[in-house]
Amino acid sequence: MNPVFLVLIVVLWVYILWVLRRAELHAWRFLWGSMGLFIILMLTVQPWLTQPLARCVSAMSGFVGRLTGAYTAYFKYGILFIPTAESSVTLQVDFECSGIIEIMAFLSLLAFFSVYRGSEKALISVVGFAYIMVCNALRITLICLSVHLFGIQAYYIVHTFVGRIFFYVFSVLLYFYVFTKPQVVRMKVGHFSYEHSKENP
Repeated sequence: MNPVFLVLIVVLWVYILWVLRRAELHAWRFLWGSMGLFIILMLTVQPWLTQPLARCVSAMSGFVGRLTGAYTAYFKYGILFIPTAESSVTLQVDFECSGIIEIMAFLSLLAFFSVYRGSEKALISVVGFAYIMVCNALRITLICLSVHLFGIQAYYIVHTFVGRIFFYVFSVLLYFYVFTKPQVVRMKVGHFSYEHSKENP
């Protein structure tokens, strides 16, 4: 992308954030900030981070492959080699399977989630990043084991449905414990606070 165009996007994004903050439109600031940061990260960080993430995911899932002997990971290339009863299958961990979209979305939402302090956001960012990576690696592992046991015909169903459902269920759990539950616990209604009530029953 043209660097000048990217700078203009960032400047416009920051300016509108400043306007929304001055107007105390917190919900709109959260939406504009998180969506804008996601787009900026995808334009700037994503091209550099996708391949390293793909290699990490293939290496993590390859650990199970080594233990079971079901498949082999060539993490340098982000490739998984799976022998089956009929033949062999080679899977490449690409952009979609690297987890980059889910990680960027999570970090963008967290950055503008006002419930946490800065130090809490830093810690949760690291934990959330690792959690998504592990869940994604388990999804790839599930796909590889299914292909090894049931053949290439199982790939479409496991990759398109079973694997995605598996990943999204664990993603919902992450979002619940990071965003929904803390929001409810720290909610204040008038002089009443759920957090205060919990600490002083």
